[in-house]
Amino acid sequence: MGSAPSSLKREVHEELSCSICLELFTRPKVLPCQHTFCQDCLRDHAEVRTPFQCPICRCQVRLPPQGVAGLPDNLMAANMCEKVRKQETLLEETEKQPQSGNRCSFHPSEEVKLYCKQCNLPVCSECCEESHDGHPTTGLKKAAQERRSTVQALIHEGRNILESFNSFMCSLKETEKTLNEQKQQRENSIIQAYNQMVQKLTDRKDQLLSESGENHTKNLDRIQTERDRVSADVNELSAACDRAEQELQQGGVKFLSQQTALTEAVGKYRGKAAPTPVQTQPAVFQPTDTPVPVLGHVTVQSFPSAPIPAAPAARGTGHHHGNQRQGERQKVTFGGGGSGPGQFNGPFGVTVSDEGEIFVADRGNQRIQIFTLQGTFVRQFPTVVSGEQEMYPQDVAMDGEGNLWVVGRTGNLWVVGRTDSADFAVQYNKQGRVLRKFDLQKTGWMREVAVDTRRNHILTTQTTGDSDNPHGEVLVFRPDGTLVRTVGQQQGMEWPRYITVDGEGNILVSDRRNHCVFVYKEDGQFLFKFGGWGSGEGQLDYPEGICTDRAGNIIVADMDNSRVEMFDKTGKFLKHIATDMPEPWAVAMATQGQLVVTSWTNKVSILHNF
Repeated sequence: MGSAPSSLKREVHEELSCSICLELFTRPKVLPCQHTFCQDCLRDHAEVRTPFQCPICRCQVRLPPQGVAGLPDNLMAANMCEKVRKQETLLEETEKQPQSGNRCSFHPSEEVKLYCKQCNLPVCSECCEESHDGHPTTGLKKAAQERRSTVQALIHEGRNILESFNSFMCSLKETEKTLNEQKQQRENSIIQAYNQMVQKLTDRKDQLLSESGENHTKNLDRIQTERDRVSADVNELSAACDRAEQELQQGGVKFLSQQTALTEAVGKYRGKAAPTPVQTQPAVFQPTDTPVPVLGHVTVQSFPSAPIPAAPAARGTGHHHGNQRQGERQKVTFGGGGSGPGQFNGPFGVTVSDEGEIFVADRGNQRIQIFTLQGTFVRQFPTVVSGEQEMYPQDVAMDGEGNLWVVGRTGNLWVVGRTDSADFAVQYNKQGRVLRKFDLQKTGWMREVAVDTRRNHILTTQTTGDSDNPHGEVLVFRPDGTLVRTVGQQQGMEWPRYITVDGEGNILVSDRRNHCVFVYKEDGQFLFKFGGWGSGEGQLDYPEGICTDRAGNIIVADMDNSRVEMFDKTGKFLKHIATDMPEPWAVAMATQGQLVVTSWTNKVSILHNF
C-alpha cells in the first residue's frame, strides 16, 4: 500500500469504509441489499430506526432473532480491511526505522565510504581496486563538507532559473487565458453587431412594406369611387333600354308610350362625355445599388512588449469592458414564456462555462439553450437520453473537462406512481452529444446536480417520503454511477433543492422546507447551517439556487422574498445583491465576475458589478 498512488489508496479506503462512521470496516455485516456496514454502526442505527432500513437504499430489512449480530459477515471486506491495516502498520514502522548506510550500486554488499576526487564519484573499497586504482580519494563526509557550499550555490542558481521559467510559464498561461477571453468577447461583439444590423434591415423591410400597402390602398379607393359614380348612370340607361325593347318585342303600339321616356334618357347621355380611365399612381420599389452592408473589421493591434511578470495575476482581478464605469451596476434581462429560441418554459437550471457561455436547462421545452454573457442566443440542443427518448432537464452543471451533467426525468413529468418515467444523470458535451449516463432512483420530488471538479464526483439532491414526512439527502457518485457516499441523513434535511461545491470542497445545500442552507465537509461531516424563515437580514423564505464566488462568499436565491442574498463563508449575512428579482430560481457565477439568475417568470438576468 505504501507504494501505491495516493489516489488509488484513497479509492481503496472509500470502498472499504463504512458509510456511517466513514472508517475502515470493523466486523463488517452485509445486508440483503448487498450494502455493508460495521456491526456496531448497524446496531446503533437499528436502535433509532424502526422499522430497520438500509441507510443507503432505504430497503427495509428484517433482522434475525440475534439482531444485527446475526446478519451474515462480509468475510472478503474483513480480510481486505485487515490487510490494509497491516500494510499501513508496516509502513509506519518502516518509516520510523533509521536508514542504513549507502550501498554501492556496483557492489551491493559494500558500503560507500570514499569519494574519488578525479572522477567526482562516491565509491566503495571494491571500486577503488577495480576502476579507481591510483586515483586520489578522500572520506565521504569530508568530501560532502568540502563541496556543500558548491552544491548549495548550484541549487540556489537552479532554483533562480526555475523561478524565471515558472514565471514565464505563468505568463503564458495568463496570456492564453486573456486571448480566450478576448476571443469570446470579440465573437460576442460580432454576433451583437450582426443581430443589430439584421434588426435594422427587418425594421426597414417592415417600413417599406407598410408604405407599399398604403399606396395600394389609395389606388383601390380611387377605382372604387369611379365605379360607384358610373354604376348609377349605367343602371338608369340600361333600365330605359330594357323597357322599350320589351314593349317593342311584344308588338302593338305600346312601345310608342315609352318613346318619350327613352328619348329623354338617351338624350341625357348623348352629349355626356364617356368616362375617362382612372389615373392611378402605383409605387415602384427601387433597391439601393450598394454592396452588402459591412459588419466591421477584425484588426490586429500591436502593443509594446511587456516584461515577464514575477507572479501570475490573481484570478479575482476585475476587468472592465467597453464604456462601463467601475462600480456601475448593470443588469441584462432576456427571455419570456414560449418555445422559440431564447424563450423558456421553466428555466430551472443554469451554469456558465469558463469561456463565458451560459447554459440554461429549459425544462418544459426539453432542451438546453446557450447564450452569451450579453444575453444573445447562440444555439440549443434537445436533452436526449438515448435514441429518440428525451427527458425534462431539471438542472445542469459543468465538470472539470468542460462537459455538462444534466439531471432530469423522462416520460410523464414529476407524476408519482407512473411507470412510464425514469430519472437520469446524463453527461453531454457542449454541442449536445451524449457521452455517458446512469440511472437515479425515481422519486416524486425534483432533484438538482453539482460537480466536485477536484475529485470528479457528481452530486445530486434527493428527497424521499411523502409531503408530510419528507427525507432529504445528498448522493455522491462517480461518473460511472457508482455511489461513493450519502450526505446529510442525520441533520434533518427535508427538501434539499440546489447544491454547490465551494473552492475548499465543502458541500452547500439549500433546504426549501427548512428555509436554510446546510454546509458539510467533503467527507460528509456536518459543519453548520444558516438562514431560517423570515424576511429580515440573514433570513430566508424558500431558498432555491446557490453558488459561491471567488472569495468563497455564498450567494442564495431567496425565492419568496424576491431577492438574491450574499453571505460569507461562515454563513454571516453580508448584503442584498438584488431586492427586485421576481421569484429567483437558479444562480450561477461566471469566471468573469457576472452573476446569472433564472426566474420562475421565464426570464434570465445577468448582473454586472453587483
